[in-house]
Amino acid sequence: HLPRAGGWSPLTSDRYQWLQVDLGERTKITAVATQGRYGSSDWLTTYLLMFSDMGHNWKQYRQEDSIGSFSGNSNADSVVQYKLQQPAMARFLRLIPLDWNPSGRIGLRLEAYGCPYCEFCHLHGTDSSLWCFSEKCPFSFVSPLCSFVPGRTLSTETRHLASLGSLLDDQHWHHVTLELHSLHVNLTVDKLTKRVQIPTELHHLDIDEGNLTFSCVEPNSVAVTFSDPHSFLQLPWATASSSEGASVEFQFRTWNKAGLLLTFDLPQQGGVVWFYLSEARLKLHIQKGEKVLLELSAGSALSDGQWHSVELNSRRGHLSISVDKEEGGSFRNHAFFSGCPTEDRQESKDHLDTFYGCMRSITLDTNIVDLILVQQRQLGNYSNLQIDMCGIIDRCSPSRCEHGGCCSQSWTNFHCNCSDSGYSGATCHSSVHEPSCEAYKHNGNTSGYFYIDVDGSGPIKPQLVYCNMTETDTWMILQHNNTELTRIRPSPGVDQLSVHFGYLSEEEQLLTAISQSEHCEQELSYHCRKSRLHNTSEGSPFSWWLGGPGSGRVHTHWGGAHPDSQQCSCGLQGDCVDPQLFCNCDADGTEWSEDSGLLTHKESLPVRALVLGDVQRPGSEAAYRVGPVHCYGDKNFWNAASFDKQTSYLHFPTFHGELSADISFLFKTTTSSGVFLENLGIKDFIRIELSSSTWVVFSFDVGNGPLEVKVESRVPLDDGRWHRVRAERNIKEASLQLDDLPVATQQAPTDGHVHLQLNSQLFIGGTASRQGGFRGCIRSLKLNGATLDLEERAKITPGVRPGCPGHCSSYGPLCQNQGRCVEKPSGFSCDCSSSAYTGIFCQTELSGSFKAGTSIRYSFKDPYEWSRNSSHLPSSIYSDSTPRGENISLSFRTTQSPALLLYISSFYRGHVALLINKHGELWQILQRERDVIFVSFSKLLATTVSVISFFQVDQNARENFNLTSDGEFNAIKSLVLGRVYESDDLDPHLTRVASLGFTGCLSVVQFNSINPLKAALLHPDSSPVVITGPLAQSNCGSPASANPYTMETTHHLSGQPLVNAFRTDSALIGGTEAFLSLLPVLSFLFQPFLLSKSSTLPFICQI
Repeated sequence: HLPRAGGWSPLTSDRYQWLQVDLGERTKITAVATQGRYGSSDWLTTYLLMFSDMGHNWKQYRQEDSIGSFSGNSNADSVVQYKLQQPAMARFLRLIPLDWNPSGRIGLRLEAYGCPYCEFCHLHGTDSSLWCFSEKCPFSFVSPLCSFVPGRTLSTETRHLASLGSLLDDQHWHHVTLELHSLHVNLTVDKLTKRVQIPTELHHLDIDEGNLTFSCVEPNSVAVTFSDPHSFLQLPWATASSSEGASVEFQFRTWNKAGLLLTFDLPQQGGVVWFYLSEARLKLHIQKGEKVLLELSAGSALSDGQWHSVELNSRRGHLSISVDKEEGGSFRNHAFFSGCPTEDRQESKDHLDTFYGCMRSITLDTNIVDLILVQQRQLGNYSNLQIDMCGIIDRCSPSRCEHGGCCSQSWTNFHCNCSDSGYSGATCHSSVHEPSCEAYKHNGNTSGYFYIDVDGSGPIKPQLVYCNMTETDTWMILQHNNTELTRIRPSPGVDQLSVHFGYLSEEEQLLTAISQSEHCEQELSYHCRKSRLHNTSEGSPFSWWLGGPGSGRVHTHWGGAHPDSQQCSCGLQGDCVDPQLFCNCDADGTEWSEDSGLLTHKESLPVRALVLGDVQRPGSEAAYRVGPVHCYGDKNFWNAASFDKQTSYLHFPTFHGELSADISFLFKTTTSSGVFLENLGIKDFIRIELSSSTWVVFSFDVGNGPLEVKVESRVPLDDGRWHRVRAERNIKEASLQLDDLPVATQQAPTDGHVHLQLNSQLFIGGTASRQGGFRGCIRSLKLNGATLDLEERAKITPGVRPGCPGHCSSYGPLCQNQGRCVEKPSGFSCDCSSSAYTGIFCQTELSGSFKAGTSIRYSFKDPYEWSRNSSHLPSSIYSDSTPRGENISLSFRTTQSPALLLYISSFYRGHVALLINKHGELWQILQRERDVIFVSFSKLLATTVSVISFFQVDQNARENFNLTSDGEFNAIKSLVLGRVYESDDLDPHLTRVASLGFTGCLSVVQFNSINPLKAALLHPDSSPVVITGPLAQSNCGSPASANPYTMETTHHLSGQPLVNAFRTDSALIGGTEAFLSLLPVLSFLFQPFLLSKSSTLPFICQI
C-alpha cells in the first residue's frame, strides 16, 4: 500500500478543491492509485482526473471515451488502482474530488505510475512508417501551427486523400502516425485510424530522409466550462460613459442549438439585455418589463463544436453584433455569463435554456478578464464551473452510430438518425429486415421483392432479392446482368470469347446468402452448331466456366454433371447424341444441339464467367444462357435444439459484446420458468430468462450495478408455441422485445456503460450452477448477427436433442380458407386440397372467365354403384354425394341478368339452382314458381323434420329461419357451373335461364368439400369434370382486378350446414308451408341488388 503518511486533506471539503502533482517532465502515465488519509475517516468515493503539459489548460481523462469519473475508496486503508486504458502523456496531473465519506472529510493519498515520454523521433524514408510523429504539435485557431514537408512525390499536383480527427484545436498535443504500405496508407490521429487507398499515379513516392525539426508557441488562453444547469459566471463591469459606448467580446463553443450566453442590466434605460443562442443562431433581446425594445440576430450553424468569436459594440447610439468577424445586426453594471444566481434572476430560467459549453477570451470594454483570478475567488463570482479547461467532447467522433446512421449531438448526449439505413435502435444496430425469404414466409408474406439481411446486425448490407414462395419451397432469386439466351458473335482474330457476369448483390451478400441456404442451383445452357465444348485431340477443353468466391475457379463440367467430371448432363445420363462422347455439342453436328442443366454444387456458385473457344471455325454458331441463382431453405432459421431436463445445457465460447450486443432467438416451452442464456465474468454478467409464464427478463451488469429490462406477455408463454425474443444493449440503452409487443427500454447513464467483460463459457438453456435451466426448444439463436449451431453441439451433448418438431401449433393459423397445416422436419406447408383456394397459404383465389357457352360439369357416381363399392371408396366421396347438409360458397362478377350461377341435379329428379333474376336479384331455387324462392322436396318417405338456415348477403347481417320440411336432397348426380346443356328435367322458366349460361367471372366455388372450378382449372385430366366452351383462368375474382368505374362488381356467397334433413312423401305440403311462413324474412334479406352497386355478397344457403 502507499506509504504510511497522513495524506492530503484541504481545509474546506467541497467540489472546488484539487490536488495537483508536477511530475517534473512530460511523462507517459499508465495508472493511478488512491488511498484514504491514514488513521482517519477521510477518503474519496469518486473523483476526476485532469492532465496538462503546462499547469493550465487542463484536459479531463475519460475511460472508454465516456466514463468521466473514477470510483474511489470505501475505507481509509485499502488501495484502489486504475490502469488507464489509454496512457496519458502530460507533466501535470490534477485530481478533483467529487464525493467523499459523508462521515468524514476529503482525504487522499495518491500515487501515479508511468515512465518518461520520448519526445523526438527520426524520419526514415525506407521504413514502412513514413514518420512516427508521436510528437506534440497543437492545431489551434489562435496558436501558430507546426508544418513540415517530409518528402516529395513524383506528381506536383496536391491530392486530398483523407481527413481524420475532431476538436484538434483544443491546444492539446495530438498523436499522429502515418504508415505507408505498398497500396495504402494508414493514418492515425490519437486513437482513430483510417485506411486510405493510394491512387495509381501516387504508387511511387520519392521520400527524402531527414530530421524533423519544429517549434511551437505554447497557448496562454484560459477557458471555462459550463457543464450543468447551475453553472454561471458573474463579472463586475464598470462601463465607461455613454458617449464612449461599451463593448463585450468572447469566444464560445458548444453542441447545443440553444442556451443563454450573457445577460446584463441597463440601469439608465431600466431594461435587461439577453444574449442567447436559438436554433444555432445568436440572438440579442432588449426588454423593459413586458415590452421588447430591440431584437437582433447574427450568425448561423453555431452549434458545430467549433470556436466562434462574438463582438457586441455600442457607440454613440449605434449597436452592432458580429459573429466570427461578420457583422450581423446594428443599442451598459454586472454581466452574467450563461446562467445566473437563482435569487437574482429567476426569470432567466423561465424562457431560455441553460448554456452548456465553453467560453474563453472574455473582454469587457477592452479589459481582458483574468479567469484564474476568478478561480481564486479574487474576481467576480461563479458556481459549478470548470475553469482553465474546455470539457467539450465529440460524441460523434468516432461515431457510435452503426451501419451508416447519421450522428448528431448535444452537450450531454448524441442521437443516431437511422432513416434509410435499414437498421433501427438507439445506435442503428439491429436490422429491420429478415435474414432470408424463409423468414419472410413465416411472417405470412407471399411472393415479392424483399430486402434480406443475411447477417442481421453484422457488417453486410441488406440486399434486394425476389422471393418466390411456392407451395413446396421458398426460393430466393439472385440476379445478374444477363440471364437471357445470348447469341455469340465472334470477333475477328480472337480465338476465345470471355463473358463476365455482374451480380446485383455485393460479394459478401452473395456468398453468405448461398452458404446459408439449404440448396442452390443455377442453370447453365450451351446451344451449339459445329461448336464443341470438350472434344479436343489433346484432351483439354475448348470451353470452361469460372465459379465460386472471388473471380472464381475453373470448372470444366457443364449443367447437370458432377463437379470435375468434364462432362455434360447427357454424359451422366448416357443419352448423348454420340454415345462415345460426353456432351451433345461435342458431336460437332451441323444441326442445332444443346447441353443444358443445373449446377447444384454450392461451392462452385455463382457462375462468374464463361470462356468459349470453338466459335471461330466456318459454320460455327453458339448461344449461351446463365440463369440467376435460385436458393431455397435457411439453415440458420430452423437450427434448433430441444432441452429435455432443467440440468441440461449447451456451452459455447465466451460471448464478446463489449460495447454493443444483440441477441435474438425463438423458444417454445410448456414450463413456466427457465434460463435461456447466461454468460458470466468476474463481476459482469449477461442473462436472459423466462422468470414466469408471462415475464421475460434481460439482465446484465457491466461494472456499474445490475440492470434489468422486463417484458410482460398478454398470453401465457408456456403454451407450446414459438415466441420470439430480441435483446440489445449498447452505450445508450438496453432494450427487450417479445413477439410483436412494444419494445421495453432502459436508458443508460449519460456517460454510458463501460465494457462488458465476460470470461466464462456461454451457457445456452441452462446455467453454470445447473439450476433453473430451461426445458423446451430454442431455435435460430443469433448473437451479434452470427448464428450459433445448436444442432451440431446438441448431437454430442447428453440431455439435449438436435431439432425441434411441431411447428403447426405456431404457424398453422397462416393456412387460410380451410387449408390444413402439414408438419415438415424444418417448417410446415399448407395443404390446400380441401380448399377452393390455392397458393402458399391457400390465400389465392382461383377464378375463371366464363362466356355464354362455357360449362363446367362435375359428375358424381350413381348411389347404387356406391353401395356396391362402398368398402373401397373414401368416406369423403360418399358424404359429398349423399350429404347431410349442403355448404355452397362462391364469388362472382357479372353484368348479365338473368343468369345461372350454379345448378345441382339429383338422380331423383330434384335440383338446386342459384341464379340472378331479370331484376338483378339473387335467388336460391329448389323448384321454380313465380319469381320467388320455392322449396320443393321429393315425395318418398313420411317423416317431417325442421331445417334451420342462415342467410348472409355481402356484408349484411345474417338472418336465420326454420324450414319445416319432410324431405332431403341427396343422390346428387352433377354440379354445373355456367350453361346447362342437359335441361330435360327443368321447367320451362328455368330452362330458358339455363340456356343463357353465364358471362362473367366465377371464383372460389366450393360445394361441401368439392371444388369444381379448381378441379377444372388445375386438374382437368384427373378430375370427373367435363369442360365445354371457352374457359380461361384469370385473376378476375381478386379485389385488385375490380374496376370501380365499371358496372361489374364481385360478390361473395358462402353457406354452412347446420342440421340434417330426411326425405318424406309429404314434402310438397311441408315445403309450401315453410315458404309461406318465411316470406317476411326473405323479403328483408334479399333486398333488390343493383349490379352497379359496389359491394360484396356472402350468401349462405342450407338445403
